[in-house]
Order: sequence, then C-alpha cells, then structure tokens
Amino acid sequence: MSIICGLPLVECVYCLACVRWAWKRCLHTAGHDSETWGFAATQEFEPVPRLCRYILAVYEDDLRNPLWAPPGGYGINPDWLLLRKTYKDTRGRAPPYILYLDHDHADIVLAIRGLNLARESDYAVLLDNKLGKRKFDGGYVHNGLLKAAGWVMDAECEILRELVEKYPNYTLTFAGHSLGSGVAAALSMVVVQNRDRLGNIERKRVRCYAIAPARCMSLNLAVRYADVINSVVLQDDFLPRTATPLEDIFKSLFCLPCLLCLRCMRDTCIPEEKMLKDPRRLYAPGRLYHIVERKPFRLGRFPPVVRTAVPVDGRFEHIVLSCNATSDHAIIWIEKEAQRALDLMMEKDNTMEVPAKQIMQRQKTMTRHGQEYKAALQRAKTLDIPHAFTPPSEYGTFDEEGEESSRSEAESSVSSTNRSTVNESWDVLIERLFDKDEHGHMVLKR
Repeated sequence: MSIICGLPLVECVYCLACVRWAWKRCLHTAGHDSETWGFAATQEFEPVPRLCRYILAVYEDDLRNPLWAPPGGYGINPDWLLLRKTYKDTRGRAPPYILYLDHDHADIVLAIRGLNLARESDYAVLLDNKLGKRKFDGGYVHNGLLKAAGWVMDAECEILRELVEKYPNYTLTFAGHSLGSGVAAALSMVVVQNRDRLGNIERKRVRCYAIAPARCMSLNLAVRYADVINSVVLQDDFLPRTATPLEDIFKSLFCLPCLLCLRCMRDTCIPEEKMLKDPRRLYAPGRLYHIVERKPFRLGRFPPVVRTAVPVDGRFEHIVLSCNATSDHAIIWIEKEAQRALDLMMEKDNTMEVPAKQIMQRQKTMTRHGQEYKAALQRAKTLDIPHAFTPPSEYGTFDEEGEESSRSEAESSVSSTNRSTVNESWDVLIERLFDKDEHGHMVLKR
C-alpha cells in the first residue's frame, strides 16, 4: 500500500525533472556555448575553408572532370594529387582519403571523408567502442577511430616520411569531416607519439583540422593536444554536443524514447562537475572554433563570426533544440559559412593594410594561443580532471615548486620587457615610414 501511495510522488518528481530539462534546453542557444570566447584571427582561420574543399574533393571520382565542385572549384591541382584511397583500397578499415601536396601553401594534406550512410564498414568503425575500452597516452579514446587511424598510419607511413624529409619547411596536416574528423584527430595523436617513424618530425609541424568533430577522446587528451588539433563547429551542429556514446544511439534506434527519457533524467540529476571527473567520458578534441551565424528569436542568417578557445568545462555539453542541428553538420554548409566568415575577416583586415601591424597581430595571436593553452591545462588541474598534467610543449610548462616558479616569473618579466621594447621599436618604425591621410588610413611616406 505504501508503495502504491508513493507512485504519484515519483511521477511528480520525474515530470518536474523533464520540465526543468526541457526549459533549460529551450532557453539554451548555440551562441551561449562560446559567448565568453575570443574572436579568431584571420591567419589562424584561413586554412579552414580551403581544407573543407579538399575534404569535398574526396567525394569526386575524377578531379579533372568534377561533378559537384563548389563555386570557385576545389582549389586543387590534379597534378599534385599523390594518391587516392577508396573503400576498395581500405577494405573498410578506414574511410576514403586523399594525399595532396599543396605547394601553394607549403602543406602536405591528408584529407578524410565523412560517414557514408550506405556503408556498413563505416558503421563498424563507429560502433567498435565501449566506454573506457581503449586507453591512449594517459587517457581514453574511441577504439574504432584509433584503429582506423593506425591502419592509415601503417599504410602511408613510408610516403609521409619521404615527403616530410623532402620538404622540411612544409607542414603535415590531417583534415577530416564527421567520422573522418575522429580518424584525423586520432591519426595526429598517433603521429605525435611516433614521430620517429616520420623522420623525427617536429611537433609544431603536425596539425589537424577536425570539421564537425566527433567526441573521440577524453578531456585530458582534448586539452593536451590543443596545440595540434583544431575543431571547427558550425552553430547548432549536433555531433560535437552528443555526449551519449554514438554506438549507444545507433544501437537504440528501436527504443529511442527510452534512451531520451534516461538521458533527460541523467542530465538533470548529475552535475557537470561529476561528469568532468569521469575519465572515460569523450569530448570534441583540441582547440575549438565556433562559427556563429544565427541569433535567438531572429529570422535569417547574420554575418558569421568565429570564436575560439580551449575550454575545459562547458565544452559543448548541451544539445541545442534547433531545426538546423543536422544541416549545420553538412560539410557543404560548413565550407560556405567558413568562407563567408573568412571573407569578412579579410575585408576588416584590409582596412589597416600595414605589413608591420599584420606581423604584430600575428605575434599577438600566437601569444594569446599560448596563454589560452596553458590556462586550459591549469584549469584542468584545478578541476581535478583525471590524468590531467602539463606536458612539455612549444608553449612552455607549468612549474609546481617554488624555486622553479619564481625563476619562471623572473623570466616572464624579462620577456615582457623585451616584448615591450620590440613593440616600441615597431611603433617608431611605423611613424617613420607611414603617415595618415585625410580619411585616417595609413599611407607610405614619399
């Protein structure tokens, strides 16, 4: 009898939890995820639309006679295309990809296509995982994506090493979309951990661009590899926000209402601090770039802006209730909006067409990235993220002992003094070489 009397109370608690969850989701918009982030600079965002076009080129059978080229084409010289691997070549162990030697941008690019809904092999890669199944470099990764990355590494190791040694000034870039983004991110980590297999390539030469990224690595790895991996998210894209393991979603298609009810209760009752301390929970990798082009309660699209950061908490943790959640995942839309955002950035930069200022802006961007990277590592340690630590990198390290910290403070003060001296020198040089015209623009002195 007591159990029967308690059922209405349980129902009320469940309904209140569902109402609270729905209310928070209805008020939450994609712009809230990145509202505290800084704006991306032109130089750092420039490769994104170009790499999106390279990924789109993987879908073509003949680049000399393309069928689905975007406006302006793919920007690929077919003579510089070194290899193309199809499903037949990979035997389903990895998505199709191309290897392109981009002489125009001094870049060696390996571009990987996204999920093919008609291919069982892609689902096999996606479903080959369980929570906490695969450890890597002190964290956890998606098992199927790591195995696919390992296969690509073994298959292309020789040619990549030859290219890296032949072109020592070229960067090595891995780019992928959706499923391919997870493979590209895992591949970049494998390369960093096995640099001796590629002629001891420097870490700073390796980079990855994960377009519409899958949640494929634990939080400590996502932050630690932020100097290598860059993730690009368009507005309301659902995939980076899908905290529920993808394999559980696909396995639960016939009981999706049950899954949503359980997800509702879990999101309502479990605080985010507890989720952060789960070492097996997977996240979108690396530094995040968020393209925002719509505003809440507004119709139409606005000029896109790009925000960037290396967040630790609040890392796309909430699914956005939006009719654009799936369309924003399409590589075609991402390429289009990324190009629009880049054009606006370049148009803004052209208003101050002074080479010295552009160099200073690039230096400031690199300094800001280093500070954000170190702050994210420190934030992960402050939140007691499992297995979080500060590895040596090009941005420096944190010292815990008092003597070392005092030494670092002294060195930072000296470096800041040197930077101020350099900035003053630049200002003097600019004043000597340039004048302002009647419109306030900088013009070269005669």
